Amino acid sequence: MTGPSATRLTRLLEAVLGVGTDLGLPGTLQRIVDGAAELTGAASATLAAADPGRDGFTEIRAVRRPGAAAEAAHRLRVPIHVHDEEFGELLLAGRPGGGPFTAEDEHLLRVLAAHAGIAIGNARLYGAARQRERWIEGAAAVTTALLTGESADDALMTVAERARILADAAAGVILQPTDEGGMEIVTASTLEDPGGIVGTTIAPGSAVLEQLLSGEPVFIADSATDPRMTTHVRHRFGPSMMLPLRSGGRLIGTLALPRRRGGRPYTAVERLLAGQFASQAALALVLADAAHRRERLAVHEDRDRIARDLHDLVVQRLFATGMTLESTRRRPGAEEVGDILGRAVEELRSTVQEVRTAIFALQQHPAGPPTGLRARVLRETACAAARLGHTPSTHFTGAVDSLVPDRVGDRLLAALRRGLAAAAGRVEVTVDATARLADGRDGVRLTVHDDGPAGGGAGTTVTWEAPL
Repeated sequence: MTGPSATRLTRLLEAVLGVGTDLGLPGTLQRIVDGAAELTGAASATLAAADPGRDGFTEIRAVRRPGAAAEAAHRLRVPIHVHDEEFGELLLAGRPGGGPFTAEDEHLLRVLAAHAGIAIGNARLYGAARQRERWIEGAAAVTTALLTGESADDALMTVAERARILADAAAGVILQPTDEGGMEIVTASTLEDPGGIVGTTIAPGSAVLEQLLSGEPVFIADSATDPRMTTHVRHRFGPSMMLPLRSGGRLIGTLALPRRRGGRPYTAVERLLAGQFASQAALALVLADAAHRRERLAVHEDRDRIARDLHDLVVQRLFATGMTLESTRRRPGAEEVGDILGRAVEELRSTVQEVRTAIFALQQHPAGPPTGLRARVLRETACAAARLGHTPSTHFTGAVDSLVPDRVGDRLLAALRRGLAAAAGRVEVTVDATARLADGRDGVRLTVHDDGPAGGGAGTTVTWEAPL
């Protein structure tokens, strides 16, 4: 075969070879369109997707010269199949001189379309493999980051930010259930100002809420117009997917990945990979939380051990030394050093009380707020240490936690804050839950003694008391 037919066969071969040289789907599609236009001499060529949501694109165009619109009277449509699925349709328009497309044109295009279907299938497989690799790497990075000791808030932000990048989303959002039965956005990662996003709630009764709380994924075509979306930030976004963060039957929250308004829809592959990422991230969050709990337990156990050692060794030795000094003061002929021994005994008693206070503080759980009056008093004195330059000496008499009601304890703490605020020197705080008031009733007495600036002698004593 010679002449034009041989030339066209050469062009067909070049077009067939060209469509398979790009592993990426967008590049493959562009080569198909360009090859079709070149092969037939068409003024324009368009590849329209049969299912835009399947691969995330609508159409690919090629225009060979400005006169395409005027020469569009003659058209030729050729379908492209990938396996048994219709991928899309190749549309050509306009020929030089305005003539119609021939049977030979159609035959050549069908040969090109058959090879294009194979190339598209390969590009899909390559793209899915690359996407899967990226999501797996992202999930591994999140797991590593969460298990290195991040706080709970940082852990959620890590998940939201990594998912946003992997999904090419406008935002990565974490929602958690509220006490009222709704869900609230607690973390948001976005390239723009996240103001107004964090704190947004989905009220109970929302159509989408039941699915989220039951751990079902929700896929939204357009957040701004979907009637299930009720938040005031919905108008900012378009396609979105909301994925459960669920592990072992426990719902930690929901990962939402909205794209901008008008953004391309999520493909089935992206939905699948994002769902797998969310499951892995939820497991990592549970493991990280368990690791943090173990660390806190280890610290608590270590504090208990230190407290036991202080009690068993230090307090007993100090007590024994005090007893020895007390007996020495009572021996005949000890009158000359009686005052010195007396002061030494009092100092030892004060030291024993302070060590016991330290032991109690060590026995409090390091992660939680103070729960008893004793612990709350110690917190107030510790807070005053930064201003005073030293930690006030604190003494307790009686079972203050069980004897003093909460309402009285709150008033005592208010009085303590006032006393500490006015102090300027070394401070001694005493809380006596066995005090006898002037009217004979049982009560609690707070004493805050301040020895004045630099111990200059102009000390003051503030006393507060209340019946129990």
